Order: sequence, then structure tokens, then C-alpha cells
Amino acid sequence: MSTIAFCLLTYRPDHPSGIERSIAALVEGVRRLGHTPLILAAGPASPSDVAEPGMVRLDSVRLPRPALNDDVLRALADPQPVIEEVRGILARHQVDAVCWADTLWGLGYLNPVPDGVRSALMVHKIRRSSEDRWQQALAAVDVVCPASDYLAAEGAQAGLDTSRWVTVPNALLTDPAPVPADQREALRAAGPIRIASRVEPAKGLAELLKAMPADWGRPIELVLAEADFEFFPGMQRDVIAACKEQQAARPELIRILPALGWREVPQFLAGAAATVISSTEPETFCHTAAEALSVGTPVITFDFGNVPGMAGPAGRAVPLEHGADALWKALRALLTSPDDYRAASQSAPDRVAAFNPAAAARTLLAALQI
Repeated sequence: MSTIAFCLLTYRPDHPSGIERSIAALVEGVRRLGHTPLILAAGPASPSDVAEPGMVRLDSVRLPRPALNDDVLRALADPQPVIEEVRGILARHQVDAVCWADTLWGLGYLNPVPDGVRSALMVHKIRRSSEDRWQQALAAVDVVCPASDYLAAEGAQAGLDTSRWVTVPNALLTDPAPVPADQREALRAAGPIRIASRVEPAKGLAELLKAMPADWGRPIELVLAEADFEFFPGMQRDVIAACKEQQAARPELIRILPALGWREVPQFLAGAAATVISSTEPETFCHTAAEALSVGTPVITFDFGNVPGMAGPAGRAVPLEHGADALWKALRALLTSPDDYRAASQSAPDRVAAFNPAAAARTLLAALQI
């Protein structure tokens, strides 16, 4: 059996980020296949670390929470200490292969592997071709692993050499468990709309709430989860404030709820009539959409990114240029058509049945020739 390492500086169990969740699923899949996973993350330690026995915190990289891109760049201004520490850890644990979860935040551009250790770069976003670190990371590793076929197509369309690319789809931590038909019909008739999201402006959350029709009568339950990273100082504070402003305007309908653990999200979405992915930038996978589909909950979204293709007949997609008003119109149309709703719900679990941890890990290990 082999030891497989994963590296992401912000990793912690139940962290509300898609990259962390993709690693968690791969770690579970690696374990199911009988191999040993190792996770490298920046310090300081977190109380939740006890949930992941394979995690090692780096002494050479310590980040604030939340961290900015500039914090990481400062921490790696002299990369030699982290290169030496990571190589030492991989050598001591006799690691057979390592997956860098990101170009910068996953140390992919440094690729600090000991001799004989194969490496993969996990891709969750196509970077600008002018970014030196992106080009360094692509050139350094043995294999490049986009998280969806959508991303693989985006890479090819961007003119990248994808000859060493192997899609390793993100996987779900829970198996599909569709809600029984009678309960699903009750949810269609009167159930709440539930959304679980990381706090980020591009998720379009406040804009969605603001566009709620005046005659809308169903509860909207919104889980807001703060991450350990931000794109600018106060980003998450501002988004939460904007959502709370909309909640204050419609307090009888809008509830803002605290973050959930990874394995709690599917059950939360199982109690929804539908969910809405209102992102105004393309989702390159979208775990919450996949989790909703896994329990038979239809997905309403804009017509770009990975979500429309993943949802297929189990969702409805509207043009981005039509704005959030169109999301509400599509949602209302689906909920008021029992036949359309039933067909969408029944088709949903099969759309994501292949996204399981063992299958994802098996694909990754084959790409790494393990």
C-alpha cells in the first residue's frame, strides 16, 4: 500500500471551501482503497485538527485567519524553509506521491518533492497564462488534475497543453439518499428554499435576496459559512452585512443560519423544496449543488459554469444577463408544476452518483501511476 500526501495551507476539517472538501473526499477514498493519506497545512493548529489524524501542520508557514493572498506571499518570500520542511516530512513518511491542491496556497509552484516522488497539481480554476507561478506549477508536476470535465474543457479552450491532464472529479462525502416521493411532494408544495454557501461577493447572495418578489411567501433559509481566507480585508464581513440588511427587510421569510459541518449539508438540503446557486462567476464544480442533487433537491442557477451540465434535467438555468429576477421566476415555475418538479427530483441523484470518494481516489492513483 502507498502513502499519498495532499497539501493546502488553509486546510482544516469542515472548512467551508470547495478545495478542502475535495481533498477530504480524496482522503476518504484513499483510505477506503487501503492506502495512507497525509495532509500538509499551515500553522497554527486548530481545535478541529483532531478530526483528521493524517494532518501535519507546517512550522515554516503560519497564517492568520482569515488570510489574504499577500499573507501567503509574505510567508513564502523566502521559500527555502518551507521547501526543506516539506521535503523532510514527505521523506520521513515515505510518501509515494503528493497532490498540490493549488498553485500558491497548495505550494504547487514550488513542487518540493524528494527524488522519486510523483506529483500532481489539482486544478480548481484556470489561471491567466501570464501568471509565472501558474506556469511553473503546470511544468513542474507529473500530472495535472482538473476537478471537473468543465475545467478540463476550459483549459483546452485557453490554449493550454492538456496532454498530461486527467480529470479527477470532486466527490461527495455522503452517498446519494433521495427523499421519499411523498415527502418530496410535500416539500414542493410548501417547503423552504435552502442555500448553503461560503461568504463571498461572487456568490450573489445579497443580490438574490434583494430580488425576492414582493409576493413571495416561502421561507428562505441561508447558511453563511466564513472561510479562513479572503480576497480583500473585510470581504466576509461586508457580505454578511449585506445579507443581514436584506433579512431586516423581510424578517418573516429570511433566516440566516450558522455554518454546518461537511456531512450535515446534504441533510440540510434534503429538507428544501429547491436550492439556488446564484454565483455570478462560473462555478467550476459546486459541492452544494451536487449535495442537493444527491438528495433529490432541484437546483436553480445561471447558465454558465459546471452546474447546468451537472444538474441537467434536475435543474433549471437562466441567462446571467437576466439577473437574479430570472432565478426567482424559474424557481416559481418549477415549484408550481408538480410534473416538472417530480421529473427533476427523480433524475437528480443519478446526476451525481459517480462522484464518490473511492472512484475519485482510484482515478487519482491511476493518474499518478500508483
